[in-house]
Amino acid sequence: MKFGETFMEYLHGEQERFLGRCSHVEYKRLKKVLKRCRTCKSLHRPCDAGQGEEEADGSLQLCRCEACPVCDEMFFSELMKEASEIAGCFNSRVRHLLHLLVATGIQRYIQCFSPCFKGHQQLLLEEGRMLMEYVTMNAIAIRKILKKYDKVHGSVNGEHFRSKMRAEHIELLQSPWLIELGAFYLNSRGLDAEECAECSTQFSFHFDETKSALIMSLAGSIKLEYDLTCAICLSCACSAASVMIFEGLKAASEDAKCPVCREAGVYGNSVHMSVLNLLLKKRCKEYWEERSGAERDEMLKQSKEYWDRQTKHMIGYI
Repeated sequence: MKFGETFMEYLHGEQERFLGRCSHVEYKRLKKVLKRCRTCKSLHRPCDAGQGEEEADGSLQLCRCEACPVCDEMFFSELMKEASEIAGCFNSRVRHLLHLLVATGIQRYIQCFSPCFKGHQQLLLEEGRMLMEYVTMNAIAIRKILKKYDKVHGSVNGEHFRSKMRAEHIELLQSPWLIELGAFYLNSRGLDAEECAECSTQFSFHFDETKSALIMSLAGSIKLEYDLTCAICLSCACSAASVMIFEGLKAASEDAKCPVCREAGVYGNSVHMSVLNLLLKKRCKEYWEERSGAERDEMLKQSKEYWDRQTKHMIGYI
């Protein structure tokens, strides 16, 4: 079965009620745009996508080899809008799903009663599975439609658009919330490191303990590997952002830059990977204890220095 048919079956299958108002890639409509481009290029006729646009001399723009100025404005702007909405919907739904797992205070107390409700854990797992299927199916749709675009126009504009999505932090399969969701599924299933979490026919998760990596397998033999070994520790990140560990990275100023990519304004959207932290604690005990111990020691050191300065300031002020 072709992917277009599979995608339409997915949209009108069990997820139709679950998706509700969530956006999805208009794969069928975008594919029709490319079909018109292919036809007008082969016949060397004006592209009728959007009824064409006029040049200065009154003639219609043609679908050129490397790009189609007639359809590009609609094609890429619409795809960017859809990807942004999908990423936003996915992130908010996953954040809500995982909230109780790291709840504190009275929320943690309420959570203790959750096992009393029949199938509570199974419902969480089912929602997690549907969210993972939602983001992976749309990510595959985006990849395929961009590949078709480059094939029709003989260009690399589709690949460049994927790079732009990564720069805008809306590359769906690179979302930190997807990694959190994968860790949640593995933690909930209690699988051994050698086992593979078969979530659906479209994807699966596997944790490779030997190199601390989360591996996601997609349909079409596509594999994504998420390296869980941090390029920089939390204490160094906080130091680069000029904040204390106990304050958190979200307290960083908007002009603070990432010490790795040097991009400014990234800390406001930082995600504390609590569920992934739990997975590492279970599967990589020595690594987790070493990192958490170093972080704890640095936090105590910073706290002592902070309160020493506050005390000296207050004494001097008085």
